[in-house]
Amino acid sequence: MKKVVVIGGGTGNFAVLNGLKNFDVDISAIVSMADDGGSTGILRDELGVLPPGDVRQCLVALSTSSRLMRSLMNYRFENGGLGGHSFGNLLLSALEKVTGSFEKAVEEVGKILAIKGKVIPVTTHQVRLKMILNNRQVLEGEKDIYLSQEIDQGYKSIYLEPYPKANPHAIHEIMNADLVVVGPGGLHTSLIPNLLVEGISDAVRKSQAKKIFIANLMNRKGQTTGFKVGHYLQEMVRYIGSDVFDYILVNNQTPAQELIDVYAEEGDLVLNDLIDERIISTSLLGEVKEGHKKDLLRRNLIRHDSKKLSQQLMKIVNNL
Repeated sequence: MKKVVVIGGGTGNFAVLNGLKNFDVDISAIVSMADDGGSTGILRDELGVLPPGDVRQCLVALSTSSRLMRSLMNYRFENGGLGGHSFGNLLLSALEKVTGSFEKAVEEVGKILAIKGKVIPVTTHQVRLKMILNNRQVLEGEKDIYLSQEIDQGYKSIYLEPYPKANPHAIHEIMNADLVVVGPGGLHTSLIPNLLVEGISDAVRKSQAKKIFIANLMNRKGQTTGFKVGHYLQEMVRYIGSDVFDYILVNNQTPAQELIDVYAEEGDLVLNDLIDERIISTSLLGEVKEGHKKDLLRRNLIRHDSKKLSQQLMKIVNNL
């Protein structure tokens, strides 16, 4: 069975994993530990636990359990003392306290959800993501970076504090992979944080696996304004240390204009500016359900289709 390792965090990881679980492959999701927003941030600060949010999403994506169990993990309390917290985040944090190990907590929730594959925190150390902008402003934490509208004016550095060593299990998975998938996901908040962990970029460079970069669909205004595929690739190369990618997966499908208009406040489409034999240019957009068109919920509209993504990835796996 071929081994596929997916590196990232957030909703981008969810789309890739949710599709891959339907195929006969050995899946490992390596997840950023830089998240400090919302429920995750509160649990980190109040309980001293590792951030559960991105890990929860990956566990749900890989779950073969019932829809009810997946919904339970994502259920978010709306009011009271638990307002804003998701049940899955609370469960992971409680299990970390009971077992004394975040990795053990993830393993146990994986059993409950009958996941296909493994979910591995990129580091088991407490870290904070920080960025120094060209104007000398320091962004303290992933949440500040996510909300910033000034990053596209340039930044001096982005780093994790304290500088963490990689989870040995993450290194092992990368070194033994047949295919390493990087992206899609927030450039500064989901992708780069993994590569800032000591040993991860080195492992990605040295691994004999084929490597694929999946380009984002949309830019984030004030952060990657006007970025094209080439800009994203350039940033990946900067933090990995060399251009290791054998394939670059790019969407060539244009969303409906009404959806682009809705997103205009947040960002623009990522266009392909590369003429490169590594490019796989294809339709990757998910369908918008009729009910959503009325709501125009930004987060759920222009998104990758799990099935289309996994089919493209499996074409590569089947030729390895």
